[in-house]
Amino acid sequence: MNPSFPENRYWLPTPEGAYYAVSSVEDTQARRFLRRLLGLTDTPRLTEDDWEEWMGGDRQAFSDLLNRLRSRNWLQELAAPRAVTDRPLEEILPGLLAGLSDGGGTLLADPQGFYIASSGFPHQTAEELAALSADLLSLHQRHRHLLDERLGLKTQAWGVIDAGGHSRLGIWPLHIGRHCFALVMTGIPHFNHPDFVDLVWILMNRYAPSSIPL
Repeated sequence: MNPSFPENRYWLPTPEGAYYAVSSVEDTQARRFLRRLLGLTDTPRLTEDDWEEWMGGDRQAFSDLLNRLRSRNWLQELAAPRAVTDRPLEEILPGLLAGLSDGGGTLLADPQGFYIASSGFPHQTAEELAALSADLLSLHQRHRHLLDERLGLKTQAWGVIDAGGHSRLGIWPLHIGRHCFALVMTGIPHFNHPDFVDLVWILMNRYAPSSIPL
């Protein structure tokens, strides 16, 4: 392995890496790797012994991928291991959601349009926004060819904007395994917040755990 790559560290995606991992269904080598990391219960150490496990024994491909992820700030190194929490979702999600927006309102909705947890929204409002998110993401899927291919709009997020073009409310899909959750937020999103990594890590472990342990 590249001698500049430390083998005495533990690895977890950064907020940017976590966002890339779940923001699209497009299949890439980097996305598969990051999703697999997020599907583990504990942060792994990545050493020479992992070449066969991760890249079919291709030492150079494994080293190149890890260094590419680091250069894009999609992978962070930790001095000590971390484990994903196994506390009930209703206990941990509201606190994680609270720091993800400067607008005071954040909620997570399931693919059926029911909200799982929210912060800053009254119950009735959260229910209606969750239903709206399901409708909009379904609309995007029906017109995906136009938006993604003809117009080149690769983002799958939707927003309610004001006259100045600023988003007042945004809906972002989170592709977790076979499921597509929706993150609904008012104001400016803070996807660079460490809580976003924990949110995605928890969801991946509950709904799309990695099947091959390290």
